Amino acid sequence: MRVFIAIEIDKVIKDDLADLQREILGKTDLHKGDAKWVDPEDMHLTLKFLGEINDAQLVNVCNITKEVTTKYKCFDIEIAGVGSFGGQSARVLWVGAGQDNENLLKLQEDLETQLAFAGWPEENRKFEGHLTLCRIKNFNAGIKLAQLAKEYEKYSLDVVPVEAVCIFQSELTPKGPVYTLLGKYNLQKTN
Repeated sequence: MRVFIAIEIDKVIKDDLADLQREILGKTDLHKGDAKWVDPEDMHLTLKFLGEINDAQLVNVCNITKEVTTKYKCFDIEIAGVGSFGGQSARVLWVGAGQDNENLLKLQEDLETQLAFAGWPEENRKFEGHLTLCRIKNFNAGIKLAQLAKEYEKYSLDVVPVEAVCIFQSELTPKGPVYTLLGKYNLQKTN
């Protein structure tokens, strides 16, 4: 099964992100195949993508995730700033989620380290909390969207609570990915 570890985003934020997608799309002359827009219902803040794993590995991932989450208190992250990955011609357009948030960075780094001890390769690039708006398939569309992202650098949506870390299975289908919640591990409640 194909698995990743993530933080769920609430429905209100997802609705606001759908509005943002429509607004950005309305400012472009993109063609249908230029970009694949992510359904806001499928948006989440990925902490670690594990790829294909078996049942025994899943048990280990669940145990590690549970152990790590018990060390952290609930915290808030800001959903703000539109950016892109890929340079002059963007490959991914995103909204920042917890950018430079110390609690989020520590939680993600702890998960990364514990999973590395268990045999999963560490990520080569620095973690940047984000919610993917679209994946861009056309070079010229990537240039347009990278430039448009600059207009939204100061975009600010809201502050949302992080109360749990989830493990999801991702099944790729012709209609898009289908996510199934496999485990949810709560952070410590703050008084």
